[in-house]
Amino acid sequence: MPTFDHEMLREIYQQPLALRHTIELYLADNALKPDVAAMLATWSIPEGEILIAASGSSRHSGLAAEILLEDLCGLAVDVEYASEYSCRGSNANADLRHPSVLVISQSGETSDTLAALREARLRGQKTLAITNAASSTMASEADVSMPLAAGIEKAIPATKSFTCQLAVLYLLALYEGARLGRIDAPSLAVLIDELQALPGRIEAQLDGWRKQTAVLAEKYKSANTFLYLGRGIHYAIAREGALKLKEASYVHAEGYPTGELKHGPNALVSDSVPLVVLATVDRTLDASIFRYEKTLQLLRDMKTQGARVIAVANSGDEELSALVSDCIFVEPASEYLFPIAEVVPLQMFSYFMALAHGVDVDRPRNLSKAVVESPAIA
Repeated sequence: MPTFDHEMLREIYQQPLALRHTIELYLADNALKPDVAAMLATWSIPEGEILIAASGSSRHSGLAAEILLEDLCGLAVDVEYASEYSCRGSNANADLRHPSVLVISQSGETSDTLAALREARLRGQKTLAITNAASSTMASEADVSMPLAAGIEKAIPATKSFTCQLAVLYLLALYEGARLGRIDAPSLAVLIDELQALPGRIEAQLDGWRKQTAVLAEKYKSANTFLYLGRGIHYAIAREGALKLKEASYVHAEGYPTGELKHGPNALVSDSVPLVVLATVDRTLDASIFRYEKTLQLLRDMKTQGARVIAVANSGDEELSALVSDCIFVEPASEYLFPIAEVVPLQMFSYFMALAHGVDVDRPRNLSKAVVESPAIA
């Protein structure tokens, strides 16, 4: 592994190992460990409703989980800002719905998310906590805990904890899909194989992304605002990419569903307001191809309009790369695993934009973070 001047870049590079360690917590012999399956069986409710409460980057992983659990499992999922959840209505009004509640937090100590967990427990709802600290308050108080093994994350901008959250949420979706009969045994084996192969594929792309995003940061450092766009599960990554840019470099950015650009935000697009468009595609999934084709049409329109566009696309996608100013390539993956890979170059872009703006990237102003030890990265 190369040397690093900042913890944020070091932790970006630690992601393949963090993902491997996290996946190993839950899988053995290419299957979910029996004790994990038994534990998760105590959390699900027959009505199939889940409410996710989280803040910041963890909420973005929750947005991805909403798509995973609805598409793969047929569950009904809502995602709440943890800071809003415990402030809505009364316990009497809450009795009308009684979903299982999933809280997500890097530290397991985030005050708003902890308040949401405690409110859910007061209402008698089943709870599950995903944290990077098995001994955290949330992990201890929830009915079920699914810890990560990302190791200590020292930089304030979350990187490896975010991708490990996505991996655990994917495993949760595989479990629920199998439990509900939505994923058969042969399909489950293929999906698990793909997940286990992903850390190595990310590792092989890190150096290339590092070189390219360093160049892109210099090219785009004068931009005032970025609009990040993604469809379906990739909208969550657009939101995360925009948040990373804001907190790491102090450059304003917003994340939108791709189709919403023309419903107002396109008025902002100019030389000083570039687009970052997530345009990967899973060629084995019709819905993914449909979303991709609609994104291609938008990019054709943006090219005519003269917009500056950075796209994240499948390696070798010449049709798309011809429509944009710059293209970051990601090796093909399945639709629901792409987010874990495609967020990494966005993290790197935020890192290099911070350097270009002279920001202390590990400790941005006005932000703090609870650093809680989890199983170490070797």
